[in-house]
Amino acid sequence: MRAKLFILITICIAAVLFFPTLPGSDSVKTVFRLTDEPHEVIVRGMSGSALTINISFGEDEVEQLIHELKSPYPLLLLDMEWAERFPEIVQLIKKRNIPTGLLGHAGMEYEQNTPLLIGQLEKYEALFDSKPLWFRTSDEQFPYSLRNALWDTEVNALGSSVQWLEGEPPPVIEGEIISLPHYREKRVSLSSLKKLNDTRQYKSLEDVLFNMSLKTKRIPK
Repeated sequence: MRAKLFILITICIAAVLFFPTLPGSDSVKTVFRLTDEPHEVIVRGMSGSALTINISFGEDEVEQLIHELKSPYPLLLLDMEWAERFPEIVQLIKKRNIPTGLLGHAGMEYEQNTPLLIGQLEKYEALFDSKPLWFRTSDEQFPYSLRNALWDTEVNALGSSVQWLEGEPPPVIEGEIISLPHYREKRVSLSSLKKLNDTRQYKSLEDVLFNMSLKTKRIPK
């Protein structure tokens, strides 16, 4: 899948369309490539809904979640310390061919600390036999030095359009990337997940992005 995605990226011609400035960013643009430069974090595609789940805590409830997931599967962003503690769940994820990415620490922990990222990438590669295509920090903050390091290692910085936990599901936004937490301090329940699932039809993250357009958030230095 990774090779296929990068082949698609290399054969596409970038077409850039600038949109009005959004709060917290200096531009949002539609492109044919994943990103043009390390200032950008992927936050939205152009068609459909993609679900992503950040996992850094839990055993039985995570295993139950994995068993209940249905295709098209969400992208699971996995914390490496969690993954090393629960190799059986990692094997279940791999057996079901559920797509994964790397979940990092809080963004500021990477400020001028590239070795932290490199170590996590190496752990991911040891578990999955390939480098992750996607990386997200636990708070979706991406310092400039981190974005540069991700760019250099050919790993995409992935944010989200919507962060949700419980309550009334958010309205559907075309091209949305939804982020759900499964952390020690807060984690989405299966009942909340079902409630969200009943409100939209999902596509894989790749299908949402490779409608040949996506939106990125450009972050000032």
